[in-house]
Amino acid sequence: MKNNVAISVENVGMRFNLNHERVDNLKEYVIKFIKRDLKYNEFWALKDINFEIKKGERLGVLGLNGSGKSTLLKIVSGVLKPSVGEVKTRGVIAPLLELGAGFSPEYTGRENIYLYGAVLGFTREFIDEKFDEIVDFSGLGEFIEVPIKNYSSGMKARLGFSIATVVEPDILILDEVLSVGDKKFRVKSENKVMSMFDSGVTVLFVSHSLEQVKRLCDKAIILDSGRLVAHGPVEKVARIYKNMTE
Repeated sequence: MKNNVAISVENVGMRFNLNHERVDNLKEYVIKFIKRDLKYNEFWALKDINFEIKKGERLGVLGLNGSGKSTLLKIVSGVLKPSVGEVKTRGVIAPLLELGAGFSPEYTGRENIYLYGAVLGFTREFIDEKFDEIVDFSGLGEFIEVPIKNYSSGMKARLGFSIATVVEPDILILDEVLSVGDKKFRVKSENKVMSMFDSGVTVLFVSHSLEQVKRLCDKAIILDSGRLVAHGPVEKVARIYKNMTE
């Protein structure tokens, strides 16, 4: 991997086995498994994906629903292991994916800051140091002592975003997170991300908004049914995508 490359994706494929028939309970599954009666349809969510992102570049990922965009981001961030191929990264990664998905509903916001922070690889000492900054950015105030099960989806996303972005990353992985919360928080979250951009962070960004990708990214790729069909400067790729979707 070259020194000027932050992310390298080489021949990556992701295969899922889909059940051919419904299995209603664990006992039935075990019996069918032992008897080798389980039948699967093989589904490739991604196939033969190759690209590099140089340090400081901002790559937008475009594609219709089901094209493999979120799967790709999960593989690059280490949430999923590819069935074939290899992903190499250099530096600290901040993955803003499914914000708040690791929260425990019975725990308070305060407790979940430590829990979610640990999932993201933060030490307790780091969270102690950044705790007030996280709460302040989330705007949750006294609700930080309330169990997460009483939060709205917007409140959860705000807290998840505030935890994930408290680190100073080398690589930022974004999946539609700039649409979280109310209008005021959306502006606040985009400003936060833009400040990271100014520091030279490398970005991998999925959005359904073509205008947002054009505004925030300098390069882009298009995924179609799990395959990479275009890669290049954002304006060029945006024109191709517009023609595909009109």
